[in-house]
Amino acid sequence: MTFEDLDLSKQLHYAIDDLGFETPTPIQEQAFSVVRSGKDVVGIAQTGTGKTFAYMLPILRDLKFSKQQHPRILVLVPTRELVLQVVDEIEKLAKYINVRVLGVYGGTNINTQKQAILQGQDIIVATPGRLYDLGLSNALKLKSIQKLVIDEVDVMLDLGFRFQLMNIFDIIPERRQNILFSATMTEDVDHLIYDFFKNPEKISVAVSGTPLDNIEQVTYNVPNFFTKVNLLYYLLKDKETYNKVLIFVGFKRTADLLFKHLEEVFNDEMCVIHSNKTQNYRIRSIRQFDEGKNRILLATDVMARGLDFDNVSHVINFDTPDFPENYMHRIGRTGRAEKAGKTLLFSTEKEQESRKEIENLMNLEIPVLEVPEEVEISKLLTEDERPREDQGISKNRTGLEYVPGPAFHEKSEKNSKTNQGGSYRREIAKKYKKPKTRGDKNYNKRNKKK
Repeated sequence: MTFEDLDLSKQLHYAIDDLGFETPTPIQEQAFSVVRSGKDVVGIAQTGTGKTFAYMLPILRDLKFSKQQHPRILVLVPTRELVLQVVDEIEKLAKYINVRVLGVYGGTNINTQKQAILQGQDIIVATPGRLYDLGLSNALKLKSIQKLVIDEVDVMLDLGFRFQLMNIFDIIPERRQNILFSATMTEDVDHLIYDFFKNPEKISVAVSGTPLDNIEQVTYNVPNFFTKVNLLYYLLKDKETYNKVLIFVGFKRTADLLFKHLEEVFNDEMCVIHSNKTQNYRIRSIRQFDEGKNRILLATDVMARGLDFDNVSHVINFDTPDFPENYMHRIGRTGRAEKAGKTLLFSTEKEQESRKEIENLMNLEIPVLEVPEEVEISKLLTEDERPREDQGISKNRTGLEYVPGPAFHEKSEKNSKTNQGGSYRREIAKKYKKPKTRGDKNYNKRNKKK
């Protein structure tokens, strides 16, 4: 099937032609008529299979021009970065359609967003927290919502947004079409569908455990954190092969430490995103990586989930994720739009069990490569990697920041003075001849006699 076979408007065909797409992905093909039917829809599709277009093509196909001020379509996503991405995708598709789209999210001035809403909008893309704030303040009227789309719902529930979702369901019309897309069908997702959806039609394409055929996967067995760093140095120096690289880590502190070591060599070539970075920094990092100004992006799982980057040559899993589904989401960042992609997985001895769980989920054994001879096997360990009896006592250190070595050092000569009591103070006073002040009683008495 091609896009010509779908019942699209001329305006949508023009936009798709401009984007250079010829054939819809399986999820786009299967979702089109179901979403248009008005039934509740549950789509389970792996990251990188074109879920945004899968729900937006049929929605835009039937969205009639209207001058009404209040929005008719509501799209909820878990992160601010995804808001920006989805708005950008909608604007590409709606290039020849008169439709008003606005993204709202936390971390920015809410009054600016209120003013934009007052100008009239057809589609609102939002994070749950900011949307609920706007709804409570009466700045955003949600009684005209006809279709509710919840994208990356499994991440949304993992991040603790269930309470906000329940509140949003209370303030939008009961008579609406619910459209839900997720990469995994978890128990929480299943409960949400059961509680709020009416006989939804389910579409399942490229289920989470299915490895994408166009992604080449390899793994390295690496003894410790700093050997992983050395292996990264070795690989990333090949700029021609590793021309657009997304590096995943599980935690913010790991991201910061790894970035500190890598930026010494790849300073102008790399950027980092995680939730402790400011919104402007994160947006700038994503834009620079997407546009090719930076060839290396270091990210945590939550921040990069759902983000769409073109032509990522390699995804490097610096650590092995505890949950095998996270591995599937990571590798889905490359090999998008049926292009070839490559992924590398670094695993220590402690991470071998997690690697086996990933292989069991995919029913696939990932080929193991030998660490190149040029890569130095480091003996330096993080505190988490050191034997328990050797670990530092201080609870103020984070495990990854610990560098073994002497805890105390000899004082320098100038700091080796000892307290000599009063005589020492008199010597110092004589040496520096501290001036008397008008607050000195003796000084004032002598001046009165004069």
